[in-house]
Amino acid sequence: MWVKYLEINQFRNYEKECIKPAKGINVFVGENAQGKTNFIESLNLCCVGRSHRTKRDEELIRWGESFARVHVKAEQEDGEHDVAIVLKKADKNKKIIKIWDKQVSKIGELMGHVFGVMFCPEDMQMIKGGPSERRRYIDMLLSQIYPSYFYALQSYVKTLNQRNNLLRQIDMNRSLLPTLEMWDDMLIEKGAVIYSYRKKAIEEINAIASEEQLRISGGHDLLSIQYLSDVEKDEDPEKKYRAKLLKNREDDIRRGFTSAGIHRDDMHIRINQKDAKVYASQGQQRSIVLCLKLAQMEVYRKIKGENPILILDDVMSELDVNRRNELVNRIDQIQTFITCTDMSDLGNARTDQVYQVSEGKIISTAS
Repeated sequence: MWVKYLEINQFRNYEKECIKPAKGINVFVGENAQGKTNFIESLNLCCVGRSHRTKRDEELIRWGESFARVHVKAEQEDGEHDVAIVLKKADKNKKIIKIWDKQVSKIGELMGHVFGVMFCPEDMQMIKGGPSERRRYIDMLLSQIYPSYFYALQSYVKTLNQRNNLLRQIDMNRSLLPTLEMWDDMLIEKGAVIYSYRKKAIEEINAIASEEQLRISGGHDLLSIQYLSDVEKDEDPEKKYRAKLLKNREDDIRRGFTSAGIHRDDMHIRINQKDAKVYASQGQQRSIVLCLKLAQMEVYRKIKGENPILILDDVMSELDVNRRNELVNRIDQIQTFITCTDMSDLGNARTDQVYQVSEGKIISTAS
């Protein structure tokens, strides 16, 4: 797939800008704090319906304005996909999503119309941070490919919150205990669905990323990624979740939260059979994240039969020559959006279109 048109209005520090990017490598170059990442952020917003930098949509609206709008037209093998997102400060319905100019009621209906893989400095938290960072990686991948996964995940989160609220009420009023079973059933059902998707995807990611790591490191580094879950190999997930919930019930009531389930899952990342979070060097950590992103792209390509777009936000200068060359070799025939402060950050990478970004203005220059 490729993005053929991108327009933003009153978004971050932009008043109004519109581009028709090249099918190949598009570079946004400029000094810091000029708006490069803001523009990239608007594109990613149309991929997943949320910012990768903030949970507060109102922060995306230009200072002093009442709304922001992002409009993308993307071409896939099945034809054109038209997505628009409007953010409003005052209205009760603060986020409006339109597909082909028709408003949709569920954010899940956005998924898959514009599929992007983003690589940004914050992604290093996949190695350095807690389990939630690694769950976010796999959840974003699967949500964009499978709307059914996204809806199951949404339902699970809502059910989990309801169960946690009920646990705190039961602690004060034991007569409510029989009502817990209904929420357990819902949590188990959705949890089993999510587990199955994650298990298969992580197995594929492990196979692809480990090969990429060997290639980048010249055969020196062995990468392995293991799915950590309450469910052991070959166990029935529904039976296991039910047994865990029953076993932990009294402790959960006392603590006021659910201690078992897919919301506790993690990915154990090892480099040369050691915990990457503890033992991987800075260079190895960057390689691991790069390999995870390359695996994400390959999983999408295998399932959908076409390439996603690639968004690289201020990462080229962070990669050494070998890693940079590996990335450049892999983005051939993939529409790519790159931000940098200097063209030298790209080394000898081919560019198809270069945009100069300055004070919320984007000017197309010769590539």
